[in-house]
Amino acid sequence: MGIESNAASRADQLATAIEAAGDYRVLLMSLVHLTGDTTWLEPPFTPARDVNLIADPHAGLDDDARARIREAIIGLVTDGPTEPAIIDPGDELMLRMMRVCLGEQVAEEYALMMREDLGFTGRDVEPPTLPDDSGDPIVAIVGAGVSGLALGAVLTRLGVPYVIIEKSTDVGGTWWDNRYPGCGVDTPNHAYSFSHGDRYDWSRYFSPRDEIADYLQRCADDFAVRPNIRFGTSVVGATWDDDAKRWHVATSDGDTLTVRVFVSAIGVLNVPKPPAIDGLDDFEGPLFHTARWPDDIDLTGKDVAVVGTGASAMQLVPSIAEQVGRLTVYQRSPQWARPVDGYGSEIPEPGRWLLKSIPFYAEWFRFVMSWRYGDGLLPLLRRDPDWEHPDRSVNRSNDRHRQQMTDHLLAELDGRPDLVEKCLPDYPPFGKRILLDNGWFRTVCRDDVELVTDPISHITADAIETRDGQHRRHDVIITATGFETTQLTARLGVRGVDGVDLADVWADQDPRAHIGITVPGFPNMFVMLGPNTGLGHGGSTVFMSECQARYISACVAQMLDDGIDAIEVRREVHDAYNARVDAEHAELIWTHPGMTNWYRNQHGRITALSPWRLVDYWAMTHDPDLAEFDLTRT
Repeated sequence: MGIESNAASRADQLATAIEAAGDYRVLLMSLVHLTGDTTWLEPPFTPARDVNLIADPHAGLDDDARARIREAIIGLVTDGPTEPAIIDPGDELMLRMMRVCLGEQVAEEYALMMREDLGFTGRDVEPPTLPDDSGDPIVAIVGAGVSGLALGAVLTRLGVPYVIIEKSTDVGGTWWDNRYPGCGVDTPNHAYSFSHGDRYDWSRYFSPRDEIADYLQRCADDFAVRPNIRFGTSVVGATWDDDAKRWHVATSDGDTLTVRVFVSAIGVLNVPKPPAIDGLDDFEGPLFHTARWPDDIDLTGKDVAVVGTGASAMQLVPSIAEQVGRLTVYQRSPQWARPVDGYGSEIPEPGRWLLKSIPFYAEWFRFVMSWRYGDGLLPLLRRDPDWEHPDRSVNRSNDRHRQQMTDHLLAELDGRPDLVEKCLPDYPPFGKRILLDNGWFRTVCRDDVELVTDPISHITADAIETRDGQHRRHDVIITATGFETTQLTARLGVRGVDGVDLADVWADQDPRAHIGITVPGFPNMFVMLGPNTGLGHGGSTVFMSECQARYISACVAQMLDDGIDAIEVRREVHDAYNARVDAEHAELIWTHPGMTNWYRNQHGRITALSPWRLVDYWAMTHDPDLAEFDLTRT
């Protein structure tokens, strides 16, 4: 009687949860896995296409179809754990399932990529044969952020000894450093997570910083990476020894590690960029960058200035507006921002319960969220040479996005034509990073908030003066002015063949690497999230890190299995790749004239962003072609 009662209770719980928060397109995919019955992919169970980031959970299905899906899921899950009929659908069925789930014609090339990303099939290479002296680290990784954890997890699974050198006292990288109010992810966190390991119980669709930091700390333990990390230690130099075919990595604690492979996983957004304003050192009150938020700062009732209106500021300003006494925001250029239903909203408890309780539900929920934030936008950011309004947009679709975001801005700033003039950008949307409106426009409308667009002249002991002669006193100045994004690995003091300094190779703000990972003259060195690997059209940094972790680990495995002492990308391969990158970017929105962004250097070359679709980059990095390298065997 007790067992039957428990089953009935679970059935009721499932029914209630599905009714409250179940996504029927996702439930359908779970049914296919559990039963092996592909009739669930046929009418009347075919979801309607929905391009919204958080789509209608009913998926366009009628009451009868939803009832049959609900009844089938409840019966299967209530009966207790059983072996699913299908774990890995294979490419053919995976493609069919994706197409039905989304209601659109997904290209064949995405099948294997998504099977790996959802954990249906492994993405690691075969474990290599280790040398007899493999007790010492073979690989040294700098940085225990997302990329360092991604590679460390793979090397742990492959059994390759490694060490991670991390300057901070815990993992997380930028998510450890950044603690300002409102800090969070602007990619759906079900996509901003690793493809392997336990699915995290996210509380929101776009999670705050503390939750992301907790997730990464748990991953360091779950992936057995933490024991390989040296915390509180910095790399002060790395030198290639061409005779020994080894890297000598000097650390801040006076130690020097000798390893076969050197990997920089320090990322991009880690060195705050102070504003170029006279008098920064003259201000006598607290003045700090958002990435260096003081633990003991109390802004209650203070007159606060925020310099900058980028991504950090757009999260920070609405978060502190009610706490401070008065808030002044200094803007150099306006930003396009779009509303996203569900941004900042909690995932309903029934929805979180379904993600934990129904087999394969979390995987397909991840797919739906990541797909809508993936490759679909990139074709719409390509320049149309025949478009009649090239000053304001790059094509008709881009112009439609401009109008949609303009309409949102006008609605939010209704009755404030002065703010409309200040807030409406004159460049094409997506030319700079698109921001998510979490109450920004409503905040700048407040009586105790002022948006200043006159350029800053200088800072005094207690004020900011603008070029129009205005002198505004402040108790606290917060700079939200971004990061230094062109030095990258070169700041580590890396010297390659013949002692050449990477800082000289990447001088003049022009870092380059083959597929963003390898550089001629620097054998056995790999860079993660290097030049031209950032995502401007959507997608997840975690995805890119896992692609690079696969590539690097595959190179390491081939070196160990094939007796390769040194692997160095050929100059002509590197140069040809970068020529392709530049040619592709010439046709994309980020090189639009009359606009500045942190994606490009002082000469206008795009150094930060990838011009490729996610599936293109996944294919480029999946299986290294050793013909692209000069190989040394002794």
